[in-house]
Amino acid sequence: MSLIDKILEKAAAVGFDTAGVGPAQPASGGEFRRWLDSGRAAGMTWMGKDVDRRVRPSSKTAIVCGLSYFVQDPPPMIWNDPARGRISRYAWGRDYHDVMRPMLEELAAFVREETGWVTGVRVNVDTGPVLERDLAAHAGLGFVGKNTNLIHPDFGSYLFLGEVLLDAEIDSQSPISNGQLEIGNRCGDCARCLTHCPTGALVEPYGLDARKCLSYLTIEHRGAIPEELRPKMGNWIFGCDECQQACPRNAHLRTSAFDVQAPATSLRGAAARFLRFNEHLCAPKLADLMELDEDGFRERFAGTPVLRAKRSGLLRNVAVALGNARDSSSLEVLEKAARDSDALIREHAEWAVARVRTQTPNVERPTPNFDVRR
Repeated sequence: MSLIDKILEKAAAVGFDTAGVGPAQPASGGEFRRWLDSGRAAGMTWMGKDVDRRVRPSSKTAIVCGLSYFVQDPPPMIWNDPARGRISRYAWGRDYHDVMRPMLEELAAFVREETGWVTGVRVNVDTGPVLERDLAAHAGLGFVGKNTNLIHPDFGSYLFLGEVLLDAEIDSQSPISNGQLEIGNRCGDCARCLTHCPTGALVEPYGLDARKCLSYLTIEHRGAIPEELRPKMGNWIFGCDECQQACPRNAHLRTSAFDVQAPATSLRGAAARFLRFNEHLCAPKLADLMELDEDGFRERFAGTPVLRAKRSGLLRNVAVALGNARDSSSLEVLEKAARDSDALIREHAEWAVARVRTQTPNVERPTPNFDVRR
């Protein structure tokens, strides 16, 4: 058995849903630099650091591992309730960094044992200067779609990525020839992700402007959300899955064995180990969240990715969602939030109070006319 075969067998034994080996040489360095220069990285200034390392990594080989995180929607009476906030699927359980790092460390230890390499074997889980989407495509895990996500043939775009980076070269079976990364070759003329994005953040095929992206605005952004974008947020309070939900490449997952309410043994994919249906995490009641103090916020979301938004950011988002729901029963909790010690929360709560009091129909987000089953 070749070294690559042994590595892939071990990756599966560790618990990854998919894995591949390819050259540690991103192919979209020029596009990445242009994206930074255009300002589309918004406030993610760290993306502009170590640019040379990102586009020309010192590592020679990447073992890229994927962990599926797709689970079915919660029951409609919960998921479609405007009094509840929507949280992106990836945050419906333990923080994926904490889940994947030990798995990657175990795989890295296996590589050291098999090769005798003491140094030059490192792991990365979305924290280092690595263009991991390109590395995954180089390793044969999928292709890059118009929504800028890696799309796997079985797991779609709902896939966490992590890498074991090697300073040595090993024979790989990468499908990429001449160092050119083919993107979007399987999207055809489909543009559902672009038309379904609530804010138009997908400004062109394969082009994301983070300044408009709800995932960026609700998680990474630390300031006020632009007023013109607030009505388009709907009830998303942490992240956004709209472009993924619209993608036909994910349609088959909705009729698969994935079921958040089923026993773990019936779940397909590694998501079974750390994602569970919990209405208080998947679709929590907005009014309850608006009442959280700092300790309550940390206790409720301990160990989950939601902590990244901090109390200030999450309650900012919750205030916007309550404003969009326009339910007069939320006025009391919003008026209390408008006196919060945090200026960011106060500002958005005041906006929400004014919006609820107008009681005009919310027409900013018409229902898209598409069917992902086609």
